[in-house]
Amino acid sequence: MTPFRAKCSGALSHVGEVCAAADLRAVRTASRSARPAPLKILAIALSKLGNGWIYPLLAAAILAKWRLAGLRIIAPAAISAILLHFIYPYLKDWCGRRRPFQVAPELPSLLDTLDAHSFPSGHTMTMVGVLTPIAMLWPAATASAVAMTLGMAWSRVATAHHYPSDVLAGAALGFGVGYPTTEWIVHLFG
Repeated sequence: MTPFRAKCSGALSHVGEVCAAADLRAVRTASRSARPAPLKILAIALSKLGNGWIYPLLAAAILAKWRLAGLRIIAPAAISAILLHFIYPYLKDWCGRRRPFQVAPELPSLLDTLDAHSFPSGHTMTMVGVLTPIAMLWPAATASAVAMTLGMAWSRVATAHHYPSDVLAGAALGFGVGYPTTEWIVHLFG
C-alpha cells in the first residue's frame, strides 16, 4: 500500500469511527427521550404500527376520502412496498449491522425485533416508500406524511433498534423506490 493510500485509508477509518460514535450518542439521547411512560408507550406503539398495521388504516383513510378513485393512490404505494421488500432482506443481510442495544447493552430494547440486523431501517423504508406516492398523488396529505415519517424514525431510534443513519438510509431507499415507481405508474396510466 502506498503512503498516500495508507493515509486515506486511515482517515476514512477515523471518519467512520467518529460517525459511528455520533450515531450511538444520538441513540442514547433518543432512548432517554422514551423513558417517561407516555413516550415509551408512544415509541412502542409507533414501532408496532410500522409492523404492518398502519398500512390498512392508510388504505381505509384514502378510500374514505377518495372512494374507488383512491385505488390510484393505493396502487403505487402498494407496488412501492412490494418492490422494497424484494430488496430489503438482501441488503439487511449483506450489511449485517448490529443493532444499538446489541452494541451498547445499557440501551434497553423496548420490543422484540422482526429481523437480526439494523441497517437499513425497514420500518422507515416502508413508511417512506408508501407515503411518497400518497403525498405525490394527494398533496394535502404531505404534512401528515412527514409527521408520520418523523414519528416512525424517532420511535425506531428511541427503542434502540436503529441508529439515525439506519433511518436516513431507510428513508432514502423508500423515497428512491417510491418516487420513480409513482412517476412510472402515472406516466403509464395517467
